[in-house]
Amino acid sequence: MNVTPSIETYKPDPQLLHERIILVTGAGAGIGRAAAKAFASHGATVVLLGRTTSKLEAVYDEITASGNPQPAIYPLDLLKASPDNFWELADRLEQEFGRLNGLLHNAALLGALSPIERYDLQTWAQVMHVNLHGPVVLTQACLPLMRKSEDASIVFTSSGVGRTGRAYWGAYAVSKFAVEGLTQVLADELESHPGLRVNSINPGAVQTTMRATAFPAEDPNTLPRPEDIMASYLFLMGPDSRDVQGQAIDAQRK
Repeated sequence: MNVTPSIETYKPDPQLLHERIILVTGAGAGIGRAAAKAFASHGATVVLLGRTTSKLEAVYDEITASGNPQPAIYPLDLLKASPDNFWELADRLEQEFGRLNGLLHNAALLGALSPIERYDLQTWAQVMHVNLHGPVVLTQACLPLMRKSEDASIVFTSSGVGRTGRAYWGAYAVSKFAVEGLTQVLADELESHPGLRVNSINPGAVQTTMRATAFPAEDPNTLPRPEDIMASYLFLMGPDSRDVQGQAIDAQRK
């Protein structure tokens, strides 16, 4: 296990991600949107994946208007996605770019806030499909392409309730516990592969639609914006984290 530098003091180089190809799921809004823009502003060509084309187009326009590398748009509804869809995506990435340097698993469903004994099983299955099964299969599909890179990073999005269980968080919490385990298992499997690392990140409480749904009485103005927590995301995607493997990172100081 490796110790990371203080996220609060990390200062990324302006060209930290120059010529890197990075895939971001859930890129149309919230943390995914902020991460895509941050990666692009540091030189990356970002592949924007999400279910709503209009939102992806808006992020595309924001990135190009800032003079950053032209991104790519890949609409895909992870709730309806099959394994073939993920392998088709990997094939498209290989044909278009020939490599993949970064993969941020950001898309997620909150599901229901409900006691386990009354949790709707269809909702449970949907949350697991998007939050766990999708990232597993997408990682399987992209790993051969990422192995072609001399320096590649996979980042899974976790949560505080994926580290300490909390009543009524049901499938969301369980899926994030599983993501933490997946990170550790995959990192251990890739330990002997130099330049390919796997870590998880807990963004903490941030101004997002999901947060507002889970905490409707909370004043969002008391929370940081997604743009305010990007230092840790840049660190994990860039070469400065090359020796960081299997770590559970917090984007905010507790």
